[in-house]
Amino acid sequence: MELYKPRTESLELRKMRLLNKRMALTPEEKKAYLYVQKGYEGEVLFDRLTEKLQCDVYVLNDLLLKHNNSLFQIDTLLIYQKSIMPIEIKNQDGDCCYYPDKETFTMILTDKDMKNPLDQLKRSKQLLHSLLKSLGVQLPLEGYVVFVNPHFTLYQAPLNKPIIYPNQLDRFMDQLNKIPSTLGNQHKKVAAELAARHIKETPFTSLPQYSFGAMKKGSCCVKCDSYMVTVVEDELVCHVCGEHESIEAAVVRNVEEIRLLFPEMRITTNLVYEWCGVFPSKKMIRRILLKQYKAIGYGRWFYFE
Repeated sequence: MELYKPRTESLELRKMRLLNKRMALTPEEKKAYLYVQKGYEGEVLFDRLTEKLQCDVYVLNDLLLKHNNSLFQIDTLLIYQKSIMPIEIKNQDGDCCYYPDKETFTMILTDKDMKNPLDQLKRSKQLLHSLLKSLGVQLPLEGYVVFVNPHFTLYQAPLNKPIIYPNQLDRFMDQLNKIPSTLGNQHKKVAAELAARHIKETPFTSLPQYSFGAMKKGSCCVKCDSYMVTVVEDELVCHVCGEHESIEAAVVRNVEEIRLLFPEMRITTNLVYEWCGVFPSKKMIRRILLKQYKAIGYGRWFYFE
């Protein structure tokens, strides 16, 4: 197994996590955040399984591609010698029922339909097939929907659909590991081309409106996110979980929060002092900024980058 493209947290998820700590999200915004977070956790869980593959296969995680003016996402792509395998990963939990007449997946507790993962897989396969054909790649596609959450149950599960259930994961990974495969230069070119075509951020996000003034100010614990922290000598100490973090690390972490949420704002000592809240001295913050960042300008136009 060679990991050709690693998985990283999306900009949307990173921003939503910070906004959840620093502003009151509406129930719908909170739901959207938890949905994205849960999806990422499921993908990471599957990554731990593919990392154990010993066969000759390229693994590309979290591909966002565009073809024929259509965006499509592939959670995990496996490139074998004689086939390419897109995988749709679902971290759904709870009891679900599949209705073959309507081809819908309905959550029993809420009686609400979830997005049909088979439709998502079908669309991504069609677009990937067309993209590969344009690149002169003739390898067949064999895709799967993989449910990774052990607390998920599908009633009336279809037998003729490419679905892998949680209790089948070990057997599925064993089957993947036994696929005969010897990769060559052509396979490497395909992997490199798809990785190069990856779009880093989707234009479609569900971020709430936010502003610097509306953000909760203060430094939270790096471990448990509690704002019940105090400065003790050269450390930030949490009174909830007992975590210790150096002041320098805490300042840098807070600066990166500002840069992520407000990339247009210039980093100044006063700005960081206001954002961090808990640090008693601007001189302390300025000293750390001078050490960690590049100073630009003079006087009132002095900032860091």
